[in-house]
Amino acid sequence: MKTMNKAGSVLALAALLALGGCQNMNPPNSYDSGTAYPQSNSGGGAYTGYGVVQSIDLVRQGNTGIGGAIVGGVVGGILGHQVGGGQGNTAATVLGAAGGAYAGHEIEKRNQPQADAYKFTIRMRDGSYQTVTQTSINDIRVGDRVRIDNGVARRY
Repeated sequence: MKTMNKAGSVLALAALLALGGCQNMNPPNSYDSGTAYPQSNSGGGAYTGYGVVQSIDLVRQGNTGIGGAIVGGVVGGILGHQVGGGQGNTAATVLGAAGGAYAGHEIEKRNQPQADAYKFTIRMRDGSYQTVTQTSINDIRVGDRVRIDNGVARRY
């Protein structure tokens, strides 16, 4: 029974470490001074409106799944458990799970295609703000007048 509790706590710790390592630490690149604006999403529906581009942010898109981290954590924990005995065994198991989770997450991240997208923050004519994310910048710059049509910003 003691082995089952130990294994269960190791798996729980591995899952916790795997989830903690999945946060994106890279801030988006910005073409603006970084001024914060109140935002609302256009939702990509049939909305049409006119406004002025306030900022353009580069956004990395891709699957941010945690499958690689979980599998890596479990495999690392199992391999770490094979090392040493007593408290050294527990430490090796925890370190193996943490290292495996990190390695699994990085491998999964590197094997996924990354597409650049651009998030436009637009001050609309009525003073509200809309955000539009699209894969092409379409020669739009901060300060340009744009028309949002079906969730796509175009200069006019």
